[in-house]
Order: sequence, then C-alpha cells, then structure tokens
Amino acid sequence: MPQAPLEPAARSHFLDALAEVVGAEHCISSPDELIVYECDGYVVEKRTPDVVVFPTSTDQVAQIVRLCNQYDVPFLPRGAGTSLAGGTLPVGGGVMICLTRMRQILEVNVRDRYAVVEPGVVNVHLTQRLKGSGFHYAPDPSSQGACTIGGNVATNSGGPHTLKYGVTVNHVLGLEVVLPDGTVTQLGGPCQDSPGFDLTGLFVGSEGTFGLATKVWVRLTRDPAAYRTMLGVFDTVRATTEAISAIIAAGIIPAALEMMDQGIVVALEEAFHFGFPLDAGAVLLIEVDGLDVAAEEEAAKIVTICRQNGAREVRMANSPEERALLWKCRKQAFGAIGRLSPSYCTQDGVVPRTKLPEILDFITQSGERHNLRIVNVFHAGDGNIHPILLFDERDSEQTQRVLAAGNEILAKCIELGGSVTGEHGIGVEKISFMDQLFNEADLDVMNELRTVFNPRQLCSPNKMLPTAGACGMEHIEQTAPNRRAAL
Repeated sequence: MPQAPLEPAARSHFLDALAEVVGAEHCISSPDELIVYECDGYVVEKRTPDVVVFPTSTDQVAQIVRLCNQYDVPFLPRGAGTSLAGGTLPVGGGVMICLTRMRQILEVNVRDRYAVVEPGVVNVHLTQRLKGSGFHYAPDPSSQGACTIGGNVATNSGGPHTLKYGVTVNHVLGLEVVLPDGTVTQLGGPCQDSPGFDLTGLFVGSEGTFGLATKVWVRLTRDPAAYRTMLGVFDTVRATTEAISAIIAAGIIPAALEMMDQGIVVALEEAFHFGFPLDAGAVLLIEVDGLDVAAEEEAAKIVTICRQNGAREVRMANSPEERALLWKCRKQAFGAIGRLSPSYCTQDGVVPRTKLPEILDFITQSGERHNLRIVNVFHAGDGNIHPILLFDERDSEQTQRVLAAGNEILAKCIELGGSVTGEHGIGVEKISFMDQLFNEADLDVMNELRTVFNPRQLCSPNKMLPTAGACGMEHIEQTAPNRRAAL
C-alpha cells in the first residue's frame, strides 16, 4: 500500500487518464465539489476522496480499476450514499467510483422470474417497473426510495418484509463483477441453482471489499393474492414487544412486523398528519399476505393477540389506498426525524425477539445516562432494532456521548445473544466489535478470504475487518494516516 501521495506529474497523468475514460465532465477533483462525498448516511466520521468518477458501463469501471492498480491508488464504490455505517467512507482518500449513472433495468423476464439491473437502479424504480406484471422484487429497505440495488447487494440489505421473504442475498441469482485487479467475471446467473461454490452468496454483503458489482440478476416473487394490513396502538413499548413475541409464538409469520415508538409517531404526525394518536406509547404495523381466506384468518388471530397483550385499538386498512398510506408512514419515518434534531445516528443491532423488552429498556436507560434523546423504529419481527440517537454534530461533546451510547447498545446486543448489524453492515463504524463477535481464528479466515479477492487491499481498504490489532476509528487513524492524500 502506498505510503505517500503521487508526485504532481503522476497525479496529473492519472487524473487525465480517468477523465479520458469517463469524460472530463464526469470526473470531479475540485475540493468544493468533493465535499459532497465526504460522508454517507453515517455523518459522525468524514473523509474526502481525491477524485470521484461516474462511469456508465462495466468496461469503464474495469478501466478505472486497472488505472488505480497501475498507479497504486485505493478506490471504493458508492451508490446513493444511504449507508448508515460508513460503508462508503473514503478512508485515506483515493478514487470514489460512483455507480449512480449505471441505472438501467436491462431485462425483465416474468416467465423465468428474474430481472437484470445495473447497480445504480434505485430500489423503488424496479418496484414501479414491475407494477401490473403480477410479480415484485421483495427486498424493500426503508430507504427504498433512494437506495440503489448495488448498495443493497453490498450490505445485504433487509427491510420491512424481511421477516417472511428474506434479505437481499435470498433474491440475488447472479452478479457481473469487476474484481479488484480489473478482471470482469460473472458469478451465478439467471439459473436457480448454479453448480459449484456459492460465490454469489459470498459476494453479497462483502461491503465492496471483494470488488464492484456492475450487473445484478434478481429473483422476482409472485404478488400475493391478498393482503391484510393492521396498525396496533399500545400504551407502552413493553406491551408492544410482548405482542410481537406472542404473534410469532402463535405460529404466525407476518409478511412484516414494524414498531414505531412515541417519538417517531409524534414526528410523523406533525409532518404528515396521518391521524396517529399522539399519546400512544408505540404503534405496531402488521401485514399478512397470501390466499384471501388464510390472510383473513391470520389477521383475525393477530387482532385477538394484540388485544390480549394490551392493544387499546387495532386499525385495519380497508382499501389499497389505506394500506399504501400506512406503509407511507413507515417509509417516511426517517425523513420526519429532521423535525426532532439537526443530526441523528441510527444504530443497527439484532437480538432474539424475546429479548426485545430488555434491549429497549436498556436503550432508554442509555439515553438517560448520556443525556440523549433516543427514538425507535425497527423491524420488530426479526429482532432488528434501529435506535435513533438525536444530537447536533456541530457539538463535539454531544457527538462523543452519541458514540458512547451507541457502543453501549451494540455491546448489549452481543450480551443478549445477538449481533451488531442486521442490514447496515460493519463499514468503519463497527470494526471495533468484530473481535467481540468472532475469535482470532475466525477473523484470520475472513482476512484470508478477502485477500483471495483483494490481495493488494486497494479496493475499499480499512473496511469491515480490524487490521494489526487496531479497531474502529483507532484502526483508521493507525492504518490510514499516510493515505489521506492518496493522490
């Protein structure tokens, strides 16, 4: 790895070569433009890339990667920048390869139940394209209106319908990828079960450390015959979590089971006027789908379970429009947080469902300990919590309290038998937890595997795995000080 920036002449030649590949208008290197790319959705840490390029084809991506190898310059992919764990943070600078211009839906094959998309396709655009076809693409992250499918592949994103339908890896059939040396290869494809090792499954969730996906074959799922969508209103968070456990214990697997606490409900009501009760401790958005008779029966059981566990009201969506409105409120939850605070940090932990009351009590206590307001909206059905820590990033003391509280919450998730990420990935935010989740032998194997794909460590350096015993931002400071001006 380089220990010093390129010499001025080499830098000039390198930038000229990049501009020749993508066009000068799609190659950004001026500081006032680069500042836009200094962070993603994880605003606590910032680094500025040396140059941002916007390719439009696999060939252009491969040429850029080969140039980076030739000049020994680090590089990393970026999509919409919605990552919440610093996954696209350009540690040490280098080249940011922004894939948002690669946004074509190349093929929709309903008969064989797959579609082929470029990585810059916004998730919801594929949903819109499939309307009326009788099929849909199941993964639907909460940032669906902005996040790209390439980014979903990188972090193995989930979403509200993960509980029944699974995460991104369950819906990716194949990938065209540019490996870190510039080689273009295909992993998997439109067939349901490719022979050999599952390299597609290995690549999904690798957070850009194995290469860059330039084409994705995704599985299409048949639309359910019927939906039943409900909103349970509870006086307390604990009653809500007990209802969640009771629903699953009854043998019902809803398509979605989402919880929003009072802080989120108030923000949504102020922003969008959905008609939510402002005195509710929490609300539970529940959806079942399938054959009409089965969905009706499950919905009736869920209503009974909610009432037995303290729901003061269970509202039923009686039309597609009412269902769409309920889902709009869930999808708009993060957008409404701007009314509560100038900055926020969203954590992403997982606990067993039966531990939800305990982790939510701990989150409340952590907020009190650190004098922070924390609100919650999360995928309750699979125990994937998303506490949102509200603060002002202009106040460094507040930022430190947020980091301390976030670390406490994630450590508690591990203690309760869970993990530190369900869908946001490790990025740079959670590297310090990797040696708490895995032993030294596990981490050695992961490093060896990454080295197979990425032997020079030029692709997405200093992500996911601790290096030389250093972790978290300490790890970044120790391993990247000489790379902050890679060019």
